[in-house]
Amino acid sequence: MEGPTTRVLAADAAGVAAAVRLLNGGYVVAAPTETVYGLAARAADADAVARIYAAKGRPDFNPLIVHVADIDQAATLVELPDLAVRLMSRFWPGALTLVLPARRHAKVAAAVRAGLPTLAVRCPAHPVMQALIAGAGPLAAPSANRSGRLSPTRAEHVLASLDGRIPLILDAGPCAAGLESTIVRIEGDTATLLRPGAIAAERLGVRLGVAAPGIAAPGQLASHYAPRQPLRLDARTAGLDAFHIGFGAVRGDRSLSLSGDLDEAAAALFEALHEAEVSGRATIAVAPIPERGLGAAINDRLRRAATRD
Repeated sequence: MEGPTTRVLAADAAGVAAAVRLLNGGYVVAAPTETVYGLAARAADADAVARIYAAKGRPDFNPLIVHVADIDQAATLVELPDLAVRLMSRFWPGALTLVLPARRHAKVAAAVRAGLPTLAVRCPAHPVMQALIAGAGPLAAPSANRSGRLSPTRAEHVLASLDGRIPLILDAGPCAAGLESTIVRIEGDTATLLRPGAIAAERLGVRLGVAAPGIAAPGQLASHYAPRQPLRLDARTAGLDAFHIGFGAVRGDRSLSLSGDLDEAAAALFEALHEAEVSGRATIAVAPIPERGLGAAINDRLRRAATRD
């Protein structure tokens, strides 16, 4: 089924039907969510999950998020303490991933959990991903890009990264949030922020602990979300050899938000980084971003992008 080229289909009824056939046949497909494009496979199919890791070149100690239809479907895979149910009821469907104790007989391939006793689950708000879940069941779906590289917010970003490595991309235009989900681990009545994301931590309304070192969820590698060029942070000015990404009063070559709006900046972040990567400039410089609200998630991605292995 996989060949030298990758098909790109509109995410209409025919495209979704084609994607469901591939998923149920044990293949992977790229599809939009409200955060970024995901690379989906049936979570219960070990061979299909292995295809995710192979297509991305992803290290096998890095777990995957399982996308579910609703709270009831999540309950077949993970234990649900009261705090988890409260957060799910408020923020699902949406850009909140919860890391919870996996049920003993959960129908999830072992590689999804990467040897951990927990499982990351999310209920996506995008109708295309929901349609794929309806047709194929819970889906393991990390971002649809080569491991460690820039996350894709458009189908063309996926194609540039994974052409020839996957059979199909569903194109539904740009993702609304443009930033990956917020990840929180729940242990009883304790919540720990593992990755800031598209839902600002302040909105969750719970006291959040600080994560210990180690990989407990996706997106925790020190070097991640990286463009090809070196990236410099907190740059109010930049030389001619740098593509300057601005914010607020710092205009740059392209601004994340001229008005200093952090929601707008989050939605534009990866789009701007993709543009900078193909600009022909030797380096990338990014203006200072305030460390409040979604700024925490933006700066998390930028710090990881600036870290070189």
